[in-house]
Amino acid sequence: MRPQDIIRRKRDGGELSREEITSFVAGVVSGAWADYQASALLMAVYLTGMTTGEMEALTQAMLRSGEVLDFSDISLPKADKHSTGGVGDKTSLVIAPLVAACGVAVPMISGRGLGHTGGTLDKLEAIPGYRVHLDLAEFRRVLGGVGYAMMGQTAEIAPADKKLYALRDATETVESIPLIVASIMSKKLAAGLGALVLDVKTGSGAFMRDEGRARALARALVRTGHSCGVQTEALLTDMSQPLGAAVGNANEVQECILIMRGEAGEEAGDVRELSLELAARMVALSGSVASLDEARREVGRALTSGAALERFRRNVEAQGGDPRVCDDPSRLSDLTTREVRVESEHAGYVVSVDASEVGRAVASVGGGRARVEDRIDPAVGYTARARVGQQVSAGEPFGLLYCRPGSDSEAAAARIRAAYTVGDDAPGQVPQLIKEVIAQ
Repeated sequence: MRPQDIIRRKRDGGELSREEITSFVAGVVSGAWADYQASALLMAVYLTGMTTGEMEALTQAMLRSGEVLDFSDISLPKADKHSTGGVGDKTSLVIAPLVAACGVAVPMISGRGLGHTGGTLDKLEAIPGYRVHLDLAEFRRVLGGVGYAMMGQTAEIAPADKKLYALRDATETVESIPLIVASIMSKKLAAGLGALVLDVKTGSGAFMRDEGRARALARALVRTGHSCGVQTEALLTDMSQPLGAAVGNANEVQECILIMRGEAGEEAGDVRELSLELAARMVALSGSVASLDEARREVGRALTSGAALERFRRNVEAQGGDPRVCDDPSRLSDLTTREVRVESEHAGYVVSVDASEVGRAVASVGGGRARVEDRIDPAVGYTARARVGQQVSAGEPFGLLYCRPGSDSEAAAARIRAAYTVGDDAPGQVPQLIKEVIAQ
């Protein structure tokens, strides 16, 4: 099949056959398709869309472009969670040990942050010595021994996705729903899962701000998971303000450990609530308990008993990290950073927060990356004190920015200050954390 013919068919709004889509993906991996030809087809998909059948065929072709992991020798059910990302989105660090403590194995293949969003791998690397670059044999050993393992995508897993994502990033075709679905699901389903729960975020700090498009993405992800034989659910959740108080890598890990120690304040309540609900749904979907209510009770006990913290400790040790952070989370703090108060200029109520601007401000002083190759300073971060609906006085801090001396901290603080809208009246309603559950 000539690339030109496949490009023309999609450009003109036609439906590609499974064979044409398989030929495209195989050509991307082998190099038979030039980058400019692959980019042309990506743009055609972005402009004309894909049918459900095309989207499923693309996902399966990308999934089969590399190794599909087989953990059948591990007798436990297998489940995973994926989030579309946001600011302060750290739930994976709590969810994986929670679910493992309930007898469900979690083979979690995660990513890095880019732009205003944080990445699970970057957070884990804030723990001294923690290794996310595991070969598949080591990943299997940690999974079997601890109950969960965390690593980045390897060259063997969905290699077509790595190439296509770079082209999408370069050609402004990232936001196409069919391409997002194929990218997410090809990586997640390569981990040999029986169940998958998706956290699709919407709001000012989300990748997909518009709630209607986020809902459409969630439905497409769930349909595709079911078509591949995996029990799949999606939660549409709020990202109109940072999740929890902590933003920044070491800062977020510390908040998660405090949650698992039962020592986190109410400002981390939404992280705790969302982590428990996502974990319960993973346990329920895996079939290891009779009902969602029973799963909720199980994960609640795993958190309050300390079982989740113990799993986290075992995983940190197994992946080369310093387990002492579990006993003393303050070891993650860096006293050489500078603390900058981000103060409200007016008295009133916090009406809204542009969470993406908070994330970009933290990234601008070293807490995130604008390009894949950028280095992250794990100590840089922000701790939010004011939430939407909260009353503030003039001069009261919205939060505290932690950055290195000599960085452009004042500009970053001003950017965060501008992200908060303060009004005379309290907002009509505070954003609901879990907006909808999508099961089909």
